[in-house]
Amino acid sequence: MNGSKKKTWKIKALWILIAIIAIIALVSTIAILVDAPARLEIKNLVIGSVDFDKLQDGTYIGEYNGTKNNLRDTQLEVTISGGKIANIKILKGAIDKDGVASKLTGGLSVEDLFDNVEKSKSLDVDTISGATLTAKTHLKALENALKKAEKN
Repeated sequence: MNGSKKKTWKIKALWILIAIIAIIALVSTIAILVDAPARLEIKNLVIGSVDFDKLQDGTYIGEYNGTKNNLRDTQLEVTISGGKIANIKILKGAIDKDGVASKLTGGLSVEDLFDNVEKSKSLDVDTISGATLTAKTHLKALENALKKAEKN
């Protein structure tokens, strides 16, 4: 290959690389803009309080369904036994295809978040750093289930 053809090939390869990077940047920007309203909705989500001393035995379903998009919708099944949380099963949300809680940032899962809720008897717990939105949707679903379990 002579020097001229080699230079032409390198220039074409450089332009192809630039085009690929530009396309990736454009797609990423569009994805961020499309997801922004849902992220803002969850960021501003208020987690209420629940009286953990007034929980009735039974199994309750709690959900969080976003109004902006459904990417982070969550559904939980909470079992109360002896007035205490006996089990929390994630039906929809941060789980893998086998229904096992997915590891999030720092190797933590939403189950770790739920453990903190159970220990402190409060929904006012630290979220998982780097997975704040996922943690908040799961806390909201848990709140909705526990509200159903509260004695009037």
